Amino acid sequence: MATPQLSPGVLTREVDLTVGRAENVLDNIGAIAGPFPIGPIDEPIDISTEEDLINVFGKPLSTDSQYSYWMSAASYLGYGGVLKVCRTDNTNLNNANAGVGVANTSTLKIKNYDDYQENYSESSAYTYSAKNPGSWANGLKVCFIDDLADQTIGITTTDPYAAGAIIGYGVTAQLSNVVVPGAGSTSTFSGYLKGIITGVSTDATNSASSFDVKVVARVDGSGTETRIDYAENTQYASFDTDDSVWFVNNAGINTGTTGGGKTAVIFPVQTATDWYNNQTLALENSVVFWKSLAPKPTSNVYVTDRNGEGDGIHVAVVDDYGTVTGIKGQILEKHVSLSKALDTVSAVNSPQKIWYKQFLADFSQNVYAGYNPSQAIDLANKTKDGHPTEPRATGFSTAYTKYTTAQGLWGQKAQDNVFAAIGNVTYALGGGEDYSAGVPATGENGGMTATLSDLMTSYDKFSNTEEVQVDYLIMGPSLGAKDQSQAKANKLIAIAANRKDCVACIGPHKADIVNVTNTTTQTTNLLTYFSPLTSSSYAIFDTGYKYTYDRFNNEFRYIPTNADIAGLMTRTNIVAYPWFSPAGQQRGMINNAVKLAYNPTKDQRDQLYPARINSVITKPGTGTMLFGDKTALAYASAFDRINVRRLFLTIEQALQKAAEAQLFELNDELTRANFRNIVEPYLRDIEAKRGLYGFLVVCDTTNNTPDVIDNNEFRADIFLKPAKSINYVTLTFVATRTGVSFEEVAGRV
Repeated sequence: MATPQLSPGVLTREVDLTVGRAENVLDNIGAIAGPFPIGPIDEPIDISTEEDLINVFGKPLSTDSQYSYWMSAASYLGYGGVLKVCRTDNTNLNNANAGVGVANTSTLKIKNYDDYQENYSESSAYTYSAKNPGSWANGLKVCFIDDLADQTIGITTTDPYAAGAIIGYGVTAQLSNVVVPGAGSTSTFSGYLKGIITGVSTDATNSASSFDVKVVARVDGSGTETRIDYAENTQYASFDTDDSVWFVNNAGINTGTTGGGKTAVIFPVQTATDWYNNQTLALENSVVFWKSLAPKPTSNVYVTDRNGEGDGIHVAVVDDYGTVTGIKGQILEKHVSLSKALDTVSAVNSPQKIWYKQFLADFSQNVYAGYNPSQAIDLANKTKDGHPTEPRATGFSTAYTKYTTAQGLWGQKAQDNVFAAIGNVTYALGGGEDYSAGVPATGENGGMTATLSDLMTSYDKFSNTEEVQVDYLIMGPSLGAKDQSQAKANKLIAIAANRKDCVACIGPHKADIVNVTNTTTQTTNLLTYFSPLTSSSYAIFDTGYKYTYDRFNNEFRYIPTNADIAGLMTRTNIVAYPWFSPAGQQRGMINNAVKLAYNPTKDQRDQLYPARINSVITKPGTGTMLFGDKTALAYASAFDRINVRRLFLTIEQALQKAAEAQLFELNDELTRANFRNIVEPYLRDIEAKRGLYGFLVVCDTTNNTPDVIDNNEFRADIFLKPAKSINYVTLTFVATRTGVSFEEVAGRV
């Protein structure tokens, strides 16, 4: 009600009748689930091109008909739509990973990014893992190298393993009166050196066994620790033949007894080498120097500004055996100047964290990081090549100890933290498993067969209309047993019927038509297969398996055409409107079909069509096409036609959006008029575009009665006369006598 005027004046009012609108919301989104060799598990991923499909889910394999799922997905994409692909889970699937401490493997399944963040980002089960399950990553190498000292000293010993020399373990060496360069020839140092074992070599024949130590820090007699860093081609200490380094007997560094439980190991006369410049990635099929990938890592500015140091790290992922790329030694990715510090960012005021764990989780295509390598100590009493792998002197102290937070574990904040060094370390990923049990050999794939239960669970990911938008549910290939194929089909039909905003595209059981030479038998098989399937206008049945070329495996294969049927509806939306039929020569031509496994005759189509089955046929000189536009509804109705079902889907979704704009408004004539002003122009537009023969919108007091209003409801009744597609054409040719006028005979035949 307008505010009454009590004195002369002008009252200005505004009434907004523009709130809300109706527009077509079909986005040509298909959905398929199946076993793929790579990719996230149980997470629908939007795929727009075949290239995207390859990058995310791999290439088709000649294994357990897995190619049918991949090629069905590719078929749909060929029509111009977007495809949501969900890689199916399976109890046998596991991620290739490197175990804690040593490059062993453990059973591990990380499904996707969310699963990693929720359950595995702080896991102590692994050091590095493949980004997703499968055998595809078996043999990948994760290589990392860090900051700190840049000098290597070589130590001779008769048996490095007996001495506890395991790559990655720390050692403490006692120095006595060693000359410190740059401070005068009389300046000497007595105390301890701390280092990382970076290499072990054995030569029993020539008694030339040794191990290399990357020097990290020195500790003077008072216990003060000073980090050691080197300029290139400089030397921290000069050793003569009489100089010795005393290794504290830390429950493993014990090659003999030399006073006080210490063992003297003599350095040969040699020039100390620049550590980083000589470091290679530990690969079997190529030699790659770290310096060719990036300069030596240094502490990030963010860390040094906070009185921290030693956080810099490079990470590289390498396809050592060519299992991913087909090229041995191919570097898949490198990430330089990452940080061990939890809070480090790439630049001042930048939101981009470069903490290695989070950075790899966000940007690596291949790996996740798990347990911090500085903590990566395998405490199990395992053996390797007959030698103990239980850590010996891991704590850089005079007694056995693990790393502690006080010693600067990775994953701490930068403030006042000196991060532990590990040197140059490589882990080989292994233990990745596919859908069939057992771990395949490097460079091979295991089975790719998913179970019916696995597939049903995956398709459930498409069931929530508020989380996932879908226009077409694609069945893809059938399963081994007919009853399982039927169960899979009914699952998709149920999802579509419950959603009420999409259609399910259902194909036949492969064994019913492929390599069955008798067309009568094929027809009977199809009728038997489709007959028990659920009656629904939200499903479309077809007869097709097309013979097409698989360029990845250089083979011709039979794959189902149900993905093509979804693609035809996508193409219809692009070239016309959803309420046009996707069948026939105008919009129903199927891509990349060399031939069909079953090409029904007119008599056979006459049996199939009343049974809700749309034939896919090949006509000479025309091509392969969808030759029917029935839905799977088992009784006569306007909704037993594809174009009518899709017309209503289009209108319902559009008007639902318009109706949502009325929520929480007042149920009065103004609101009702506003709604009619939205709906009626929209329907007139569809009518003008040949989708409707007529319509009526009722939204007034006749259906919004006082009882309805008091119940906080709003009602609109929309009456539609859908346009009908032509399914039957009768051509009557009449011969008449020469003297007869056409007006005399017209209408008599």
